[in-house]
Amino acid sequence: MDGAVESREEWTLLLWTGFAVLVPVLITLWCSFQRPKRKVQLKDLFRKSKHGWHYTDLFNKPTYCCVCAQPILQGAFCDCCGVCADEQCIPRADITLACKEIMAPLRADGSFNHHWVRGNVPLASYCSVCKQQCGTQPKLCDYRCVWCQATVHDDCKMALSSEGQCDMGEFHSVIIPPQYLHQVNNLRRRHPDEYCKVLAVACGSVWSPLLVLANTRSGNNMGEVLLGEFRTRLNPVQVFDLSDITPAKALQLCTLLPPGGACVLVCGGDGTVGWVLDAIDAMKLKGQDQFIPRVTILPLGTGNDLSNSLGWGSGYAGEIPVEQLIRNIMEAELVKMDRWKVQVVSKGNYFRKPKVLSMNNYFSVGPDALMALNFHAHREKTPSFFSSRIINKAVYFLYGTKDCLVQECKDLDKRVELELDGEQVALPSLEGIIVCNVGYWGGGCRLWEGMGDEPYPPTRLDDGLLEVVGVFGSFHCAQIQVKLANPVRLGQAHTVRLVLKSSRMPMQVDGEPWAQGPCTITITHKTQALMLYHSAEQTDDEESSASEAEEPSGNRGNHASCAPGTLAKSSLPQ
Repeated sequence: MDGAVESREEWTLLLWTGFAVLVPVLITLWCSFQRPKRKVQLKDLFRKSKHGWHYTDLFNKPTYCCVCAQPILQGAFCDCCGVCADEQCIPRADITLACKEIMAPLRADGSFNHHWVRGNVPLASYCSVCKQQCGTQPKLCDYRCVWCQATVHDDCKMALSSEGQCDMGEFHSVIIPPQYLHQVNNLRRRHPDEYCKVLAVACGSVWSPLLVLANTRSGNNMGEVLLGEFRTRLNPVQVFDLSDITPAKALQLCTLLPPGGACVLVCGGDGTVGWVLDAIDAMKLKGQDQFIPRVTILPLGTGNDLSNSLGWGSGYAGEIPVEQLIRNIMEAELVKMDRWKVQVVSKGNYFRKPKVLSMNNYFSVGPDALMALNFHAHREKTPSFFSSRIINKAVYFLYGTKDCLVQECKDLDKRVELELDGEQVALPSLEGIIVCNVGYWGGGCRLWEGMGDEPYPPTRLDDGLLEVVGVFGSFHCAQIQVKLANPVRLGQAHTVRLVLKSSRMPMQVDGEPWAQGPCTITITHKTQALMLYHSAEQTDDEESSASEAEEPSGNRGNHASCAPGTLAKSSLPQ
């Protein structure tokens, strides 16, 4: 009898244990099957919504639903206006809460209303009426204007006359107001020849709209975050994701703005900048020269040599707030930068159209191009692995170490002939040749300045000259990177011609590599681009000579403000 009771108790315990284990597993499996279905439903809802919804599993700070006023851990937020809602309230938020309007008429008195969103204001904000801190209470309270970013308390908002007049805040000179696009739409229909002149006078000479073009595939995957932050502070129509739209289409917005007034911020690597500059060259071919914008860079790539040369740094990882980035752009100086045409004619294929590339930074043949080619091949196979700037540079290092042992590019001097402005140059025993337009190479290394017993003049962006140097191999490249050695100076020229007589060699233009057989390569001046240069303030312990070396020579004694219509004088020979 006792044995039967013990056996029954054991079975009961076993059943309860199995039940306790099985139920959470079943719930987890059910949730895992329901989650993709729920995400598909949310995507359909987001696609039809006027808000720029982004779903998140966990908000990174205390957040309240703007509809039901309850705390939420997971839900969606609009990266244009900042509205937050849990899953159940998203449909209602679409109906009751308006998002930023990219196009809207003025009020009858000619003013523009604030667009207030309640709750979730930044903790470090202050009321624009009473000047006391906002957002300190643990509940849905206080308001923020999605245009001027002003914040007010619930009680102070009542003191404002009607809805208040919005002046677009600190960044009014770079924002495209919704009433501007409304006026453009009306004037283009009635007066297509005069609308630019009328609107340019109305907006004033200091108005310089900022267009943001971001490559979400560059560098540390900061593109998505930056797109949201810029949409929050600017008109969403000014912000473009280059994975959804080409630069050529995005830049057509410049034709709706006052001539010469637009500025373009390229968030990406050197390849992305070249893509945008090629689209600007296409605007010139279409006869849209008067609408050509000025270009500035937020470096998200791996090398970012052009960004370094223009004073914008070697890489961005979110260390500077977006507000400060916009201030830096507003204070930047306008310079000209040479762009070059690289023409590749393969040997024996005289009837085939030559390969033509655009060059902003440098052209190279040899070990650095081989590293770039190997890196590019592996990134194409597994792009998700190369999402970190640190990982990318580590892979470059591994390929460089391998080439130190293999020396695939040795005896380059016997395979090529180099001509500078029509004069042949005698080559030492080299493995690589680098033709530079900017001061930086290889992800932050300065090649030209300080070489030899007598330092050569700094690299200029606008002098129509190319600097040509040589390297002895991958180990020599590594020594140059850590400033233990200098490259071999081969000279300066307006035109560079390189003949590959035999074999197949790796080559690259601005980080875009390929393997090339016998050919003739000719590098000639193409055009000049309008760029913005950031003059970073030096600290007391930094050498003054370093600031002189890092500043593009086109800037020194030749600065111009970034206001429309001003331009630094070029020293390009006519």
